[in-house]
Amino acid sequence: MKPIAIFRHSASEGPGYFATYLDQQRLRWQLITIDRGAAVPIDPTSFSGIALMGGPMSVNDDLPWIPPLLNLLRKADSSDVPLIGHCLGGQLIAKALGARVGRNAVKEIGWGTVAVEHSALAPEWFGALTAFEAFHWHGETFDIPDGATRLLASPYCRNQAFVIGKHLALQCHVEMTPDLIASWCESGVREIAANRGPSVQNAKEMQSNLPARISKLHRIADRLYHRWLENFAFRRPVP
Repeated sequence: MKPIAIFRHSASEGPGYFATYLDQQRLRWQLITIDRGAAVPIDPTSFSGIALMGGPMSVNDDLPWIPPLLNLLRKADSSDVPLIGHCLGGQLIAKALGARVGRNAVKEIGWGTVAVEHSALAPEWFGALTAFEAFHWHGETFDIPDGATRLLASPYCRNQAFVIGKHLALQCHVEMTPDLIASWCESGVREIAANRGPSVQNAKEMQSNLPARISKLHRIADRLYHRWLENFAFRRPVP
């Protein structure tokens, strides 16, 4: 099978549990390190699917890799190549599909509940689940593209996930690991201090009861990643 491309836009925001899940399924993946100057591929059909991770930048920034990456995502959409995006990655998918991405009303940092929207598609992704605790770290968010279905919402951000065709875009993070959270807490000290309020947790709060929180989050991620892989043209090996 062709590999799944994973785009990393910042050295501190790697694939985390997403790569672990793919390894568990014995699926090939290729890390494309945009943060190290890797070129954006031209042909999306070189990959079985495309995954996009997070990053501190905005999709509206004047960065040289953003226009070719948006073009790749549009080509992937027209070529039936499944996309999945986490936080910045979800925003990139939204912008590529014509939706607005802009500042959220507040920064959302730390653990917070997201509610599953009532829609015909939601049970395909979440079963009977109505809400869960996700991890957040964002100051911007996406609008829902035309033809897409909103899947998740939180009290501080209306658009937490959408699905359109074979694509899943997430504003929240389900790929977190204890190491990723510890790293972000360390590098984000000033950002946390500058954004006090109910939508922002401190480092101690974010790392409390972490084993149980991560275990629950990974069960959600397993469900979402499994459903996303059902869009692929090949039969996945039994784990």
